[in-house]
Amino acid sequence: MSEQSAPSPTPAPELSSDPAGPLPQEIANALKRDAAGLVAAIVQQHDTNEVLMLGWMDDEALHRTMTSGRVTFYSRSRQKYWRKGDTSGHVQFVKSVALDCDGDALLIRVDQIGAACHTGTRTCFDGRDFSVVTGHRD
Repeated sequence: MSEQSAPSPTPAPELSSDPAGPLPQEIANALKRDAAGLVAAIVQQHDTNEVLMLGWMDDEALHRTMTSGRVTFYSRSRQKYWRKGDTSGHVQFVKSVALDCDGDALLIRVDQIGAACHTGTRTCFDGRDFSVVTGHRD
């Protein structure tokens, strides 16, 4: 038997300043990120259309959300990723992801288990209404 040399290890890819990361290029190109590289992610209950919360995503958080079935955000205050429900049990199962017409906001439709808000309310908007003058169609 002839001895074969082990294949040379493939060099690790160089880190790129390209914000696209693992996202498909067409999605990465469509995103309009803020100065911190983030996009607003509006989270909505898929069957009732309740607006549950707003979070922030960078390319990696969006990639994780699109490929795992669970919503991942980027915490601006803690400077790290967090997957909704890992500590609270209030999980968000992804049903769909869409980008708005301007490319600066995502709509993440989910099946929310438990409270969406860290305060324990169903949505981050419950009980937080302002008093306003309402408009009417003539």
